[in-house]
Amino acid sequence: MKIITNNKHATYQYHILEKYEAGIELRGSEVKSLRESRVNLKDAFCKIEKGEIYLYNAHISQYKNASLFNHDPERPRRLLMHKYEILKLDQKVKEKGLTIVPLKMYFNEKGRVKVEIALVKGKKLYDKREDIAKRDLERRLRKNLKYDM
Repeated sequence: MKIITNNKHATYQYHILEKYEAGIELRGSEVKSLRESRVNLKDAFCKIEKGEIYLYNAHISQYKNASLFNHDPERPRRLLMHKYEILKLDQKVKEKGLTIVPLKMYFNEKGRVKVEIALVKGKKLYDKREDIAKRDLERRLRKNLKYDM
C-alpha cells in the first residue's frame, strides 16, 4: 500500500467516529498526477446526492504532459461504494448532523486508487486546545527520555 496523501487537517478539526474505504472514479491524467503525489485534501468533503457519494474540493493538479486532454483540478469525483454503505452513511449524516471527510488517499496492492473516508463530528475550540496540549506534553516527555538515556 503506497500512501499518496494524508489529510492531517481533518484529524485536527474533527472527532473521527467511523472509517470507510471507497474507490474513486478518475480520468487518466488524474491517475498520473496521483502517482506524482500532486493532490491536496485539506478542504475536501463528501456529499451524498441521488444515492451516489461525491468528493468535492479535492485538488488534483493537472498532469504537465497531458496537454489537450487534461482534467479540471477541482471537479467533483464520484466515490465507489456499495449502495447499503452509502444509505447507512446518508442516514447518519441526516440524523446526527455529521460530516463525511476524506482522511487519506492511497494505492492498494492491486494498484487501484482508494480513498479512506470518515464519518466525523466537528471539534470545539477547547477540544483543539486540549489536543495541542497533549501533543506538546508527549513531545516534552519524549525529549526528556531521549536526554536521560
